[in-house]
Amino acid sequence: MTPDSFLLPLQSSAGDAVGLLVGLAILVAVVAGYWLTFSKAGEPGWAAIVPIYNLYVMVKIGGNEWWWLLLLFVPIVNIFVLAKVSIDIAESFGCGLLFGIGLWLIPAIFFPVLGFGDYEYRGPGDSGPGTSAQSERSRADRNH
Repeated sequence: MTPDSFLLPLQSSAGDAVGLLVGLAILVAVVAGYWLTFSKAGEPGWAAIVPIYNLYVMVKIGGNEWWWLLLLFVPIVNIFVLAKVSIDIAESFGCGLLFGIGLWLIPAIFFPVLGFGDYEYRGPGDSGPGTSAQSERSRADRNH
């Protein structure tokens, strides 16, 4: 090996700069998606950029107990826990199972869609209009 071969990785081209800018733009979009999702759920948006606390907030938005956060640190188990938490978050925004699987498998796309979209936070376990709080109110109105 020549000394010049060690310098090659340190050199950059215009293509590398474009790739870096595209990656940075994607990162900003993902963080903004998390931020807006947290804000819609009544949580502080800045929690999106705080490691571990952002996981706690996601667990909370999905309506799970705090100790689910601890399960995210158990290897293998964390895969299934993150899937459940993602599906619960989707249900909290009135979305279905497939959207929850998208949040789990492709969060870089689905969290910005959730954050920038017209989705409203309905609370844990609410799978759409006509369920839980709304249906209880309508039943109460019919009884009076």
